[in-house]
Amino acid sequence: MFGSNKTKLSASGLDSVETLIGGQVVIQGDLLFSGGLYVEGKILGNIIAKEGNDSLITLAQSGVIEGNISAPKMVISGRVTGDIHSHERIELTETAYIQGNIHYRQIEIPAGATVSGQLIHLQPPDQNLHLPPPAGS
Repeated sequence: MFGSNKTKLSASGLDSVETLIGGQVVIQGDLLFSGGLYVEGKILGNIIAKEGNDSLITLAQSGVIEGNISAPKMVISGRVTGDIHSHERIELTETAYIQGNIHYRQIEIPAGATVSGQLIHLQPPDQNLHLPPPAGS
């Protein structure tokens, strides 16, 4: 489970797992978390990282989430049906299957990953101040 097949986010020292949802577990309802969340099972509800925390959600290849996800950092290898919101980084693996819109600042999508929805890039707040005025004004 936590062997040498670590993702790039995990390799950068963000592999601390405070909460593990095992493969036989099904959770119905919303989940609020902080720190590291590793999901091998199934969650039927929204997943929200507490604000102000450097949280990471890792969805294993066997994991399923049916609901929206909101967290700073994510590594997705499993199946998500719902919208994803990340104000930092999302890393999909070749086994990821996303059915929903992805709101991201940085994203990595390798060959083999499936996204059925829109990719919506979030601009850093300070970049919005330097945009040229709209045409015709």
